[in-house]
Amino acid sequence: MEIARQVEVFKKNLVDLISEEELISKLKRGKPLRIKLGVDPTAPDLHLGHTVSLHKLRQLQDIGHQVVFIIGDFTACIGDPSGRSATRPSLTKDQVLVYAKSYTDQVFKILDKSNTEVVFNSSWLDKLGISGMLNLASRYTVARMIERDDFHKRYTTGVPITILEFLYPLMQGYDSVAVRSDLELGGTDQKFNLLVGRELQKEFGQEPQLVATLPLLEGTDGIKKMSKSYGNYIGIDEPAKDMFGKLMSVPDDIMYKYFQIFTDLDINELKTKHPRDNKVLLAKLIVAEYHSSQEAEAVSEEFARTFTKKEFPQDAQTYTCPKDGMGIIELLLETKLASSKNEARRLIQQHAVEIGDRKAENDKEVVNVSVPLELRVGKRRFIKVLPPK
Repeated sequence: MEIARQVEVFKKNLVDLISEEELISKLKRGKPLRIKLGVDPTAPDLHLGHTVSLHKLRQLQDIGHQVVFIIGDFTACIGDPSGRSATRPSLTKDQVLVYAKSYTDQVFKILDKSNTEVVFNSSWLDKLGISGMLNLASRYTVARMIERDDFHKRYTTGVPITILEFLYPLMQGYDSVAVRSDLELGGTDQKFNLLVGRELQKEFGQEPQLVATLPLLEGTDGIKKMSKSYGNYIGIDEPAKDMFGKLMSVPDDIMYKYFQIFTDLDINELKTKHPRDNKVLLAKLIVAEYHSSQEAEAVSEEFARTFTKKEFPQDAQTYTCPKDGMGIIELLLETKLASSKNEARRLIQQHAVEIGDRKAENDKEVVNVSVPLELRVGKRRFIKVLPPK
């Protein structure tokens, strides 16, 4: 493929590319680039937020480049607060190894296994030892570390930052040195860490890697980035029905971002059609990718039978739960779908209360709201219940 066309593929959906001139220079050598993506296995499964980078990597594999997929088994035990206002909890080695096995099983739903090098960063970080770590720490200043947005905010507001957290970007940067990365890919919240890798490569006498950032994907709440800890995620190993239902709960404005990232469809053309039809199309496309087109069609038809014939209003009022779980009676009272406890019990006994796609079972039920759900009483009373902030 000619260089100009390759550059177009590289740049598609990127937020930052540092820099295009360096990319062209590397491509002119005619050798496949080593493109690095590091992922810390902090949960047992991957979600659509992770796949933004994975889809980009697959595009680059398809034009002949090599992917180096780094499992951050060492760094996951530290915890990186990127994009957060507090330290991310660290994990035990045993937890990380279980999660890492799950990650490696799932990434090849997207990546080309024959053109992917999977490595664990403990294989070089374990060998550094105290002297190696001190040498690494000597190559970066505290002043530059505080420039990282989340560190700066915590420092100025008096929220503690541990020295251990300062070491995280250095270790991620050293990963680039260890694998001799030509380009590192990550979300916009990782830009600082990616640039550290670029600087450390210079320190170790290597040609600095290119830095490419991708947009963060908002979760089903349409507000925060997709994350298991926020409860707004869509797992790629989830059952087709659950995946479809969650995708149908994504806000309309965020839906078009999903289309842009995960498909090649014309957004302007899509916006001439009804949003609900577009959302069904999106859900079917994504479910088909991780399951099958047959399953996508089946769950779409089931969803239509359950919901479309009882259309939930797009302009329904919303209610944000103040805590993780609420008793159904309390929830009906707080959302004003029932005026008293007696009325709430009567409605439940009459099977007039629906939580998502099912009837409320009894008046002792506790409703856990990890994703937005539709609460319906009868045919004309609706409210969208949102997870706690």
